[in-house]
Amino acid sequence: MPSVSVVNGRAIVIEQLSAPQRVARFFLAPFTQTWHHRDLVEAILRRELQERFKGSVAGWVWAVIAPLMMLGVYAFAFTTTTKLPIEVSGSRLGYALFIFSGIIVFNFFSEVAFRAPMLLHEYSHFIKQTIFPSHMLAIISTLRATAYSGIALIVMMLFQVLTGHGLPWTCLLLPLILVPYLMFLMGLAWILSAIGAFTRDAGYLMMTIVPLFMFITPIFFSHTQLPEPLDFWIYANGLTGFAEVTRDLTLLGKIPSLAVYAWTMFVSIFTFYLGYWFFDRYRNVIVDVI
Repeated sequence: MPSVSVVNGRAIVIEQLSAPQRVARFFLAPFTQTWHHRDLVEAILRRELQERFKGSVAGWVWAVIAPLMMLGVYAFAFTTTTKLPIEVSGSRLGYALFIFSGIIVFNFFSEVAFRAPMLLHEYSHFIKQTIFPSHMLAIISTLRATAYSGIALIVMMLFQVLTGHGLPWTCLLLPLILVPYLMFLMGLAWILSAIGAFTRDAGYLMMTIVPLFMFITPIFFSHTQLPEPLDFWIYANGLTGFAEVTRDLTLLGKIPSLAVYAWTMFVSIFTFYLGYWFFDRYRNVIVDVI
């Protein structure tokens, strides 16, 4: 039974939950809170998407032009006589798609990682002056990045069809990696935004280390090309599994390795709840430091 305390003449109900109930509430909290604030999330997300290309004549056409130009450059560069490791993709044009699929995963990550440390500072006027659910900002920023990366993914698939590569049936399984990747990035955004509220060094750190992930993630190469034990330890980089599973589903048309997918799911869920716990722990202090 919950206990009742009286503070300043008002009855305050204090729930007495068992350990399993507290655990269940913790795991459900990110989803129940997002549903509770869904109107606010939708409103802010719509505003951010409208402002992304504000002042531009072409607007969201740039979101299509940019990946098209990138694919065009890759296709031109990798269909020349340059010696390339095409064994990972079967053809030179396939290698261009191989790289582009990895770039989509990396750009999705980099957009969230670059913005997250300053995210709370962007909305400091709301956080300080109103009762604002600051923990929703990580979700909103991740969904904002999803729109841009989603367009790039669609462009890649259309390019596959137009160049005769076709789309494998495994593309239908893309949500099985997209949802875990969103959870991974949301958890990362929670961690970085909380740290960034206390020190702006988090932003400078991201500007330093995020570009390095492009070269320690199998974007330009396959993990099978690495010698032992590097072909195993490359999975310590959380992006590796997401990049490989995305390629398997969209380009290679095969079911991903169960071990790789299980590890990717673990990284995703662990980062998501660690980020939520970390942000929630310091949420009440953030108002005083930003």
